[in-house]
Amino acid sequence: MATGAMHLSSGGNTPGPPAASSLADAQPVPYWLDDPAKPRARPALVGDEQCDLLVVGGGYSGLWTALLAKERDPGRDVVLIEAKEAGWAASGRNGGFCAASLTHGFANGLARWPEELPKLEALGHRNLDAIESAVARYGIDCAYERTGEIDLATEPYQVAEVRESSEKAAGLGIELTFLDRDAVRAEVDSPTFLAGVWDRTGVALLNPARLAWGLKRACLELGVRLYEHTPATELAPHGPGMGVRTPYGRVRARQVALGTNAFPSLVRRVRPYVVPVYDYALMTEPLGDEQLASIGWRNRQGLSDSANHFHYFRLTADNRILWGGYDVIYHYGGRITEDYNQRPETYLKLAGHFFRCFPQLEGVRFTHTWGGVIDTCSRFSPFFGTAHRGRVAYAVGYTGLGVGATRFGADVMLDLLSGERTERTETDMVRTKPLPFPPEPVRWAGIGITQWSLARADAGGGRRNLWLRAMDRIGLGFDS
Repeated sequence: MATGAMHLSSGGNTPGPPAASSLADAQPVPYWLDDPAKPRARPALVGDEQCDLLVVGGGYSGLWTALLAKERDPGRDVVLIEAKEAGWAASGRNGGFCAASLTHGFANGLARWPEELPKLEALGHRNLDAIESAVARYGIDCAYERTGEIDLATEPYQVAEVRESSEKAAGLGIELTFLDRDAVRAEVDSPTFLAGVWDRTGVALLNPARLAWGLKRACLELGVRLYEHTPATELAPHGPGMGVRTPYGRVRARQVALGTNAFPSLVRRVRPYVVPVYDYALMTEPLGDEQLASIGWRNRQGLSDSANHFHYFRLTADNRILWGGYDVIYHYGGRITEDYNQRPETYLKLAGHFFRCFPQLEGVRFTHTWGGVIDTCSRFSPFFGTAHRGRVAYAVGYTGLGVGATRFGADVMLDLLSGERTERTETDMVRTKPLPFPPEPVRWAGIGITQWSLARADAGGGRRNLWLRAMDRIGLGFDS
């Protein structure tokens, strides 16, 4: 473990030699970014610019904001600046699960906004439909397939939990299909699967880097001026608008939208609400026909298990399996560095878990290992706001479900900047904020105790100790 890092303990899950040998040839690079289709970087901003709207950040949040701004008003002058290259961070490193959920899943939404959840679910599905339409309209080649996702029970106590989730959803008019042991194993065959809930239409799978690159191309086609290798170093009022400094110049803008997510916000008062954590994934070699037949998976759904300390996994267009999650790593002081993007001890653990889930795939090799930083907040779903008298908007805190929800967040930021009261901005989810995290070293200690408690709950039949129950009551916690 890296010095100064906290993570969830794996207990007695020590992987054996087959897990280690499966990693021998793996390249320490993100699979999605290791692609000859990657576009050439745009030049950096040199000198000064003026515009109506400046978007800071070239991940999904910033790209959707720039694109939607031009769709709403083709005459609006939009500039986007990105510190490195579009899609290089979380947008190009995630699992490619594009979910309709805006609330980090049904259970979290029900716990936080029970009265509003049907409306939030409807908004989320409309948002996912709009993403699907944009992919088709702009010809974005990102292997988009709306297969849904199965939330799996892999421990006996979780069977009742997933069944109850489907029943509660039905009571709100939300269709989630409960699958018993035989039904779930008919979909995907693993000896660890005991039951599941299939959200048939609420999740699409895609190639995340190619989505980001397609959005970048669409922005350029609509006239967005996009600069890469251009970090924003300072945000301050400038006359009736805002000024943003960069290493080689400055941008003066009437309005600014911040899509920096896990990275320190240019609005300093937002920073205590966000904790950056590291997540990791493996990618297998392509599976052969016999290997695929041994696990089924004909409907190609996304999969995740129901533990606090969960895995997410899916098939790619060329029939590899992406296997990620489980460990979630926080570094003291919220430090972010390229050095944390690789973590062999986590890869060894994940490989052992993979072969426990799919023993019939013994001998499969992993070709890529990678990690990346994501933004989380105490309610595990995005929050929104404005600063500098409404001239700056932000959306942050997606907690790993930003592939879909960032488009909704982009719409919210544009609504807030316009001063419009919309169906989106009227929701409690948009109008409220999570509790901030305490400063260090209390943050470090609190996260450590919470992580230890979550691991104990996973190992102890889901029973939450006094600490977790107290965190639940005040709405402050730390989830994987």
